Amino acid sequence: MEADESIIQEVLALVPQQKPFRFIDEIIRLNQEEIVGTYRFREDEFFYAGHFPGMPITPGVILVESMAQIGVVAYGMYLLACQRNVRPSEMKGPLSLFSLAEDVEFKGIVRPGERVMVRGKKIYMRNGALKVETSMERENGEVVCMGKLAGMGVET
Repeated sequence: MEADESIIQEVLALVPQQKPFRFIDEIIRLNQEEIVGTYRFREDEFFYAGHFPGMPITPGVILVESMAQIGVVAYGMYLLACQRNVRPSEMKGPLSLFSLAEDVEFKGIVRPGERVMVRGKKIYMRNGALKVETSMERENGEVVCMGKLAGMGVET
């Protein structure tokens, strides 16, 4: 069953990363098996000035961070709430953290102004640990990068 808009907004409110290090604009699909979210890399992002002057390209580590914020952190908060049978806003203390990237492949670059879509499909969720098959694609469906990411919920 798809999460409704109020649940999605509660999940977004729980994502701890904030500007200038928040790389998630919206969640457009969220359920027990998958998450789909988007982010537009704005032309004034802090990292473009040095990566690379005169030819700005989004750093690969930032692409992975965006996939992690959507596919592990936001998704993990939702799944933790589901396991606890509470609304995300009712959770006290847990924080979903990114802990692993494996088999990450880059198939393209992302330039300033581009909007990307991140898809995360749950591999497993057990004992607060989540592993997700993630991909990032352009609006036309072209895959930019992919890999398996993991994280776990920790008490704060």
